[in-house]
Amino acid sequence: MSKPVVLYSTPTCPWCIKAKEYLKSKGVDVAEYNVAQNPDKYSEMVSASGQTGVPVIQVGNDVVVGFNKARLDELLEQ
Repeated sequence: MSKPVVLYSTPTCPWCIKAKEYLKSKGVDVAEYNVAQNPDKYSEMVSASGQTGVPVIQVGNDVVVGFNKARLDELLEQ
């Protein structure tokens, strides 16, 4: 059973775009939220990560701040 993956991002963030493309290339279904236009999801992101920067990627209960391919691969393979 795969874990749910959530990507908190903004449209102009280059690392967000890279993360989205990478997850798509791996065939991962992603719920993506634009935190620049959604204050509730922004608050949810800060609460989950303790960070205000994007991208924040949540894989199940694990949170990755920034685009860290090695960590994402590790979490997606568990």
